[in-house]
Amino acid sequence: MKGYEFKEDILIINRELTDLDHFVDDFLNILKSHSDYLIVNGFVSISTGRVRGTEDVDVLVPIMDKSHFKTMFEDLLKNKFWCYQTDSYSEAYTYFKKFNSLRFAREGEMFPNMEVVPIDETKKAKYFEFSNPQKIKIKNFEFKIPWLEFEIIYKEKVLGSKKDFEDAKHLRTFFSEVLNKQKFDKSLEAIKNEIS
Repeated sequence: MKGYEFKEDILIINRELTDLDHFVDDFLNILKSHSDYLIVNGFVSISTGRVRGTEDVDVLVPIMDKSHFKTMFEDLLKNKFWCYQTDSYSEAYTYFKKFNSLRFAREGEMFPNMEVVPIDETKKAKYFEFSNPQKIKIKNFEFKIPWLEFEIIYKEKVLGSKKDFEDAKHLRTFFSEVLNKQKFDKSLEAIKNEIS
């Protein structure tokens, strides 16, 4: 058994849920009622079976107006999450509208945390990955990640740390039977301005 299968375009990962999965699921259940989102970076590799630790989970969230943000922020606080930067929605929005990330963790804890990364169309590579999601499911935990091809290329060509190369290698190996050259080409085109 290869550890995954596709059912109706949903990538099913055959493994048990972890404490980190439950944390991300709890956060997304609140976030999803206020905004679209995309889980990116290290958690993509971890969720598909790569064994490594992480302290934060990155989630792309489209920029929104202040009243919409207030509702989301207060709902997170009400559901026992706290924001590293501030407990004031107004101050948090000042960070958010300037495209600065916000971090949230469970009350009384520092880790793990969710790093909320605001984006819009001006963030070309991030907006491309956001606009091309892949649904993934582990047991009853369903969420959205980028194309696997984008995640691989971005880690290899833009991020480039040892950890990123190892994440990309895991994804290339684990999903070798289903990776798509056309998606690699489109992803490479989308990130070309970020390659140094």
